[in-house]
Amino acid sequence: MTYTTRPAHGAHSSRRSPRSVRPPHGGRKLRVLFGALSGLVAAFSSLAVAELAAVAVRPQASPVTAVGEAVIDRTPGALKDYAVRNFGTNDKLMLQLGILVLLAFFAMGLGLLALRWRRVGSVGVLAFGLLGAVSAMSRPDAQRYDPVPSVVGAVVGAIVLYLLAARLAAQAAPWRDDGLGAQPMGGGPADTSFDRRGFVMLALSASAVSAGAGLLGNKLNAAGTQKAAASRAAVSIPTPRATASAPPVGSDLKLPGLSPYITPNPSFYRVDTALVVPTVDANTWKLRIHGTGVTKELDISYKELVARGVIDRDITLMCVSDEVGGSYVGNARWTGVLLAPLLKEAGVVPPSKGGPADQLVARSSDGMTIGTPVEAVMDGRDSMLAIAMNGETLPFAHGFPVRMVVPGLYGYVSACKWVTDLELAKFSDFDAYWAKRGWSAQAPIKTESRIDTPKGSGKLTAGTVPVAGVAWAQRKGIAKVEVRVDGGAWHTATLAAQDTIDTWRQWVWQWPATAGSHRLEVRATDLTGYTQTEQKVDARPNGATGFHSVTVNVAA
Repeated sequence: MTYTTRPAHGAHSSRRSPRSVRPPHGGRKLRVLFGALSGLVAAFSSLAVAELAAVAVRPQASPVTAVGEAVIDRTPGALKDYAVRNFGTNDKLMLQLGILVLLAFFAMGLGLLALRWRRVGSVGVLAFGLLGAVSAMSRPDAQRYDPVPSVVGAVVGAIVLYLLAARLAAQAAPWRDDGLGAQPMGGGPADTSFDRRGFVMLALSASAVSAGAGLLGNKLNAAGTQKAAASRAAVSIPTPRATASAPPVGSDLKLPGLSPYITPNPSFYRVDTALVVPTVDANTWKLRIHGTGVTKELDISYKELVARGVIDRDITLMCVSDEVGGSYVGNARWTGVLLAPLLKEAGVVPPSKGGPADQLVARSSDGMTIGTPVEAVMDGRDSMLAIAMNGETLPFAHGFPVRMVVPGLYGYVSACKWVTDLELAKFSDFDAYWAKRGWSAQAPIKTESRIDTPKGSGKLTAGTVPVAGVAWAQRKGIAKVEVRVDGGAWHTATLAAQDTIDTWRQWVWQWPATAGSHRLEVRATDLTGYTQTEQKVDARPNGATGFHSVTVNVAA
């Protein structure tokens, strides 16, 4: 017990009474820094443990993937189109990075909050886990245990944050100023107001254990991928019973800067919503055909599908989200099983012959739904379930083991990758994934053309300059391509040899370029006599229109 003697009236004490004060500014800054760090360590622990827990469920159940795919599902169309145009095939990477950056800021905020309210900070971590769990269950392909990794990771993260925050407060003591400077009342040096050593050791330990859990999770998930890769490597592409003829001589002009007639697999565009590319084992893959008008349901294995005989065809595919002159179009030789005979085997009758179903709903292993007109599949075009691309077994990113290819339709209504289910239905009864988001339910590819060379803002020298590109009008074919300079007269380009009406066609015009800045435009006319319109229309809801143009500078 301490006794204090009050000074006599008028007397002055030589020392001031002790009073509690805040610790020195440097100590507070260090504690705040450690608080933010504790949030980051907790978030890292949460994600790493969730990654390991996802091994018991599936890779798509990890929190970042679940939240990311939920964000994709709910992103406004205009913003999604902007991302595709500006980031290309890196749009998913940018989304994941954005989620991680936001998570880092959120985690640091929780760490700072936990300095004063330990339990509230931990509850914040649990709230993020709940977000991951809800996101996982909101996906079209949601499975029963998908929320588990998010929940397990959140619990671990909450515990880690609570323990780290406790270390930051473990040796905190009131400070006093007794006239000799700020000192902790319990004695000892000022920089030991909290358990700095204990915090660092606990943070390092939690980080090390979490890193190990994350690496183990990645390794175990990779094991499943390796199994699927082994099944892909074991696939032997059968000899087609109906082989497409070689592209005619002159179909590829082989000009510098011009897209090759056949797009190599590594260069072929990829647009889908999968943050994690599905890796499906061909040995366990099954295709179910069922629904309205089906008299005989089919469950077909990969071997049974291939045994029906394959064909190969050169077909150009295009994504509807592409802007005029964009790069989301490519031409490949596809090998697969014709789809119409399979539907007939199941008893399907097209609407034109009285069939009750007008929509073929394709479902992929990642839950995507794509609605295709039954009539388009069964009208005689080479609609197929593709198993190979340019003589190579389908790459995982392009749909292995099986994907749909339907000539003449934009990919979002025809080109279902990783397909596992085909259901016959009516457009009036069911809206597929993109139709629910404002895109047209039916979308034939529009007649279009693109300038590949010279590039926009290119620098050229006066003289003869080849202006070249590609044009396409699936199911119709290209009849003419024209180019104009600075809004002047149209000049007819020379067309490469036509392969089929389902492939694009190269073209070139020899331009007598003069010095100055010039704007080049192109338009195509198909075999029906239709000339593409100059009117600019956005991609939504069923494909962009307008003339593609480039501006070039020509030196004298």
